[in-house]
Amino acid sequence: MASNNVAQFATELKMPADLLLTQLRSAGVEKSSASDPLSKDDKDKLLEHLRRTHGAAGQTEKKKITVTRKETTEIKQADATGKSRTIQVEVRKKRTFVQRDDLPATTAAPAAPVIDAAERARREEEARRQAELIARQEAELREKQERLAKLDAEKEAQAKATAAAEAEAKRRADEEAAKAAAEQAAKNAAEKAGALDAAKRAEADAAEKKRAEQAEEAKKKAEQAAKEAAERAEATERARKAVADEVAQIKAMMAQPRRVMKAPEPAPAPVKPKAPEGTLHKPADKKPATATPAAGDKKDDKKPGDRKSIKSANVSSTWSDDAKKRGAPGGTKGRGNAAPTGRDGWRGAGGKGRGRNSHDDRESNFQAPTEAIVKEVHVPETITVAELAHKMAVKASEVIKQLMKLGQMCTINQVLDQETAMIVVEEMGHKAFAAAVDDPEALLADQGEHAEFESKPRAPVVTVMGHVDHGKTSLLDYIRRAKVASGEAGGITQHIGAYHVDTPRGMITFLDTPGHEAFTAMRARGAKATDIVILVVAADDGVMPQTKEAIAHAKAAGVPLVVAINKIDKPGGNLERVTQELISEGVVPEEYGGDSPFVPVSAKTGQGIDSLLENVLLQAEVLELKAPVESPARGLVVEARLDKGRGPVATILVQSGTLKRGDVVLAGSSYGRVRAMLDENGKSIAEAGPSIPVEIQGLTEVPAAGEEAMVMADERKAREIGLFRQGKFRDVKLAKQQAAKLENMFDQMAEGEVKNVPLIVKTDVQGSQEALVGSLQKLSTSEVRVQIVHAAVGGITESDVNLATASKAVIIGFNARADAQARKLAEANGVDIRYYNIIYDAIEEVKAAMSGMLAPEKREHITGQVEIRQVILVSKVGAIAGCLVTDGVVKRTSSVRLLRNNIVVWTGEIDSLKRFKDDAKEVRAGLECGLSLKNYNDIQVGDTLEVFEIQEVARTL
Repeated sequence: MASNNVAQFATELKMPADLLLTQLRSAGVEKSSASDPLSKDDKDKLLEHLRRTHGAAGQTEKKKITVTRKETTEIKQADATGKSRTIQVEVRKKRTFVQRDDLPATTAAPAAPVIDAAERARREEEARRQAELIARQEAELREKQERLAKLDAEKEAQAKATAAAEAEAKRRADEEAAKAAAEQAAKNAAEKAGALDAAKRAEADAAEKKRAEQAEEAKKKAEQAAKEAAERAEATERARKAVADEVAQIKAMMAQPRRVMKAPEPAPAPVKPKAPEGTLHKPADKKPATATPAAGDKKDDKKPGDRKSIKSANVSSTWSDDAKKRGAPGGTKGRGNAAPTGRDGWRGAGGKGRGRNSHDDRESNFQAPTEAIVKEVHVPETITVAELAHKMAVKASEVIKQLMKLGQMCTINQVLDQETAMIVVEEMGHKAFAAAVDDPEALLADQGEHAEFESKPRAPVVTVMGHVDHGKTSLLDYIRRAKVASGEAGGITQHIGAYHVDTPRGMITFLDTPGHEAFTAMRARGAKATDIVILVVAADDGVMPQTKEAIAHAKAAGVPLVVAINKIDKPGGNLERVTQELISEGVVPEEYGGDSPFVPVSAKTGQGIDSLLENVLLQAEVLELKAPVESPARGLVVEARLDKGRGPVATILVQSGTLKRGDVVLAGSSYGRVRAMLDENGKSIAEAGPSIPVEIQGLTEVPAAGEEAMVMADERKAREIGLFRQGKFRDVKLAKQQAAKLENMFDQMAEGEVKNVPLIVKTDVQGSQEALVGSLQKLSTSEVRVQIVHAAVGGITESDVNLATASKAVIIGFNARADAQARKLAEANGVDIRYYNIIYDAIEEVKAAMSGMLAPEKREHITGQVEIRQVILVSKVGAIAGCLVTDGVVKRTSSVRLLRNNIVVWTGEIDSLKRFKDDAKEVRAGLECGLSLKNYNDIQVGDTLEVFEIQEVARTL
């Protein structure tokens, strides 16, 4: 806006009002306060006065300003002799700014105009555009007001129409009700002229009820119409409010003060009290775009008065701005030449903008702080650090830094497990989700839903569980009429066995599980696959640890229990004590109101066996066990092993469907076509239905025991899923191993060297390998650790011996043997191979080997006691004690402890021991001797010496 008083003019010039008043008074313009009005003549007088004061009036102003900057730096450079020398480097930069010449004044004017004709035309054009814009906005405002009035009129018309419709509907309803009532009355009068008064009243009541119903219906219609009208009115009101808000906004915008377009004013230099530097001058007239300064301007235009002239504010810049403009497409063309752009000051060719100083440039380059972006990161089961950083759009170094803060050292290619990766994502402020990857296993869930098959009754699967040596296998032997227990090594079961038995009341499938504590996982698999659990408890032994574990497995699997109290033929049996112990474990017999039948049996005499089978079948009938027979087979891998002649062999318990020879089976990560199928007696069979255990051959590798086995329709799909599971298992295993290594790195460095017992375990079946490896790893301590280098199923081969040679490991063969080549290679390389068929022996021998690696324990053993009776001081020797051995024996190599008043004063060694001036190796009780102590002379009469030896005692685990 135009400056009408002193305060506004000072604000426009960006200088204090007091300083402007002082300059006005010195120019001959009498102004006393900042609110005094200021005319154009006053401004012209001030301008002329300032020009005379600064020596710019009546003489040519300075055309060229040169700015020079000098920067000195130091660099270190090695000379020819190799010594480091410091070299000073001086960089000089020079900038020259040339001001355009003013056009010669044609006529003398009392005051120079502030703007030229082009600027005035541009301002008039701008004012015309503003007027058109205001006219257009007023037209739009009138149009919106007319639209609003039209909406109000429509609303009123609609309300009137709605009211008329309601009145018409009500009138029609009343007419129809009256007409119907009249017709009904006439009809009743014609048909029942001679009826009784009671019948007439009933008819009248019915007619009245019908009229009431019709009136109610008409009332509901009227209410519905009123509700719809109210909704339409509300919508119209919302539209009217929206239009009114828009009109109010337009009015507010028009009410704002108009922005006056004015020429850019030069920014005054900072004001100092002694020498004011702010100046006012007319902007230089623009030259044509083709005009360039003369080549001789650089040297020829210098005059003595130019040194006092002030640099124009339009030519302000900084060194940093120069560096930015130098690389821009519209930057300066040279160090001293002005760009031929037709603009004032030092501007680039692409500037095209308003004249701005460096302060405005800094304001335009300001960037507001951005809000943190929270990403949703879907984390798969395994992911590398680089992939995780890419998902969060951060650098991998930031992820590694966060992992180090969490106590985990890793590299950019490190594989992280899902849990660790999700913690890192949450710590970095993003949201983590477990990703649903493109899993080919998703096809398995829909495989059995395409067709429904008829379910038929199936045989129960019964698992026999209990403590070791309580007679589980013997009980099954009597039922099967076989002799399995006599053939077991050590008389204990170390494999899970599956059999099916035909009884007069039906078929039963039995799973025999080991009772030793090492076979916990094997027992859990048996409970998972079973329908009923027979808990065998010895009458003379009672409830033992594995009995409690079997009860826990059965409860976890949610299967009913049938308790068989075995060995009742032995004289030490106590049924009542066993019953009470089972009740304390939560197994209540049916006699006491529980749901578990207790059956006393004897596997030796056969007593109670029939009753046990009857209870089992009774429980099966209650469960109503059914399974489809015609569907593709599904089952559970009970046991698996590697046979040298037949390859991988898996024992599968079919749970539903029928397994046939030639089917494609997928079990965990192994797959293959069934080449042969055998029952538990070794006989070849063509198919197996539900609840039948079979051995199959043809898989690619030994499956893990407990895996679910299923028949696939396509071998290609089975291979794809198997390979996917192998890769996933490998990634997860690698991530967990690496995490464990990195977490334990500092602990191992702090604790020092931990002794390792490297072992290679080869077993006959998968379950035994699982149990043996778990038991051996439990033996590890803080000083000695069991390191399982390799564990697998099958015989001992040359590759196992080579691995043992490289890792200095001992090979343990559990029911597995080495072939001839492996034995010869082991003898040549000195590899120790140990064979076992009982799990106790393997564990005890490894435990003994670990005990031998423990550091021995040091103990003190007191061997004698000496009383000092005389002290002799000898020069160059020291104090010699004349002693009497009161107890035990004193040896020359023994350690001693000096006691004074029963308090330990010194502990050390004997320096010399003599008897009758002769050196003695030992002196026994009751004899006198002379001795000296090593590096100690403070001996007094009456002191006592306690003689002891340090013995090393072997430790055990």
